[in-house]
Amino acid sequence: MSGREGGKKKPLKAPKKQGKDMDDDEVAFKQKQKEDQKAMEALKAKASGKGPLCGAGIKKSGKK
Repeated sequence: MSGREGGKKKPLKAPKKQGKDMDDDEVAFKQKQKEDQKAMEALKAKASGKGPLCGAGIKKSGKK
């Protein structure tokens, strides 16, 4: 017996799952999600290019 056999054994790898067949509803849902994600990315890029949305901030009067 060599010293390398001691210790915790590695678990066997589980077989890879087979890709299930998707029906038309699932395909349409995935496509809609991708389009929504692209739209959100476009809105984020557009919003990050500008400054703050509310430019008023705290107004200070000249009176004391």
